[in-house]
Amino acid sequence: METGGISADQAITAEVLGVLKPLGVDAAVRAFEAQSAETSATRRQFNLALAQARHEAAHARRQYDSVDPTNRLVAGELERRWNTALEEIHRVEGEISALEAKQPRPLSEKEQQHLMTLGADLERAWSHAAAGIATRKWILRAALHEIIVRIDEGFVEMVLHWQSRDHTMLKFKTKPSGRYRCSIPEDTLTLVRQLARQIPDPQIAKLLNRAGKPTGRGNGWTDARVRSFRSPHEIPVYQEGEREARGEITLEAAAKIIGVCEMTALRMIQRGELKGQHICKGAPWIIKAEDAITLSASRRSNGSLTSNPQKKSIIFQ
Repeated sequence: METGGISADQAITAEVLGVLKPLGVDAAVRAFEAQSAETSATRRQFNLALAQARHEAAHARRQYDSVDPTNRLVAGELERRWNTALEEIHRVEGEISALEAKQPRPLSEKEQQHLMTLGADLERAWSHAAAGIATRKWILRAALHEIIVRIDEGFVEMVLHWQSRDHTMLKFKTKPSGRYRCSIPEDTLTLVRQLARQIPDPQIAKLLNRAGKPTGRGNGWTDARVRSFRSPHEIPVYQEGEREARGEITLEAAAKIIGVCEMTALRMIQRGELKGQHICKGAPWIIKAEDAITLSASRRSNGSLTSNPQKKSIIFQ
């Protein structure tokens, strides 16, 4: 059987559900029984280990209590054995606590009954919230003996060996790794390239959302989505200080160099007296430091008055 445009997980799931549909209820029952049996077996092993450790600790204590205190050498050795036995108890108890902490919350009786009802419709049961990863694994193990995979020239070939000793062959194209699979407008790609040289990913996500530019799947942007988008397009992450390394400064820094308030510096840009780059609304104004220094020197030579540094202005970008 040859398929295309799907993942290995999807292909295996489709085959397993197709085979088990008539046996959905039985598969659900076996999954519950197997999960319960494994949990019980693991707990029994820990309980036996704890009982043995406590027995050895009690025996060591009796030996220590019965020894002549004046025989320091023997008493010291027996005390060491007792402490070792106590440490073993603490270790086993710690493992039991760790196991209990890692175990998922067991399904309630109501949830089990509901999942059993859904067992007749295995596809619904598979995707149901009450059927966690452990349940799905047990269903797969109940149906499959092993899976053999071979990757050759862009194709994945799989052989599913069932518990009934039958087998199924699957073949499908591999998905190109490291590529952003959803289309996105070229102007958005260009914008991300430009912003990545000015601000970090969280700020890029905010600006893209504010500009109404969704991801290729139509979702809003997040720090993680910007990061996953940059990687396949080979857009380096913004590094703190890289603007300064390129000789670029913000509007605030430029205003301080020139000796004016930010609003005045913005008006200078609008009048063409000072060159500035503004990628999009909300992005910082980027100015060459040498341009600000040159303008400052020119104003001083012309005797231009500086504005009151105590004034506060509101900047509309």
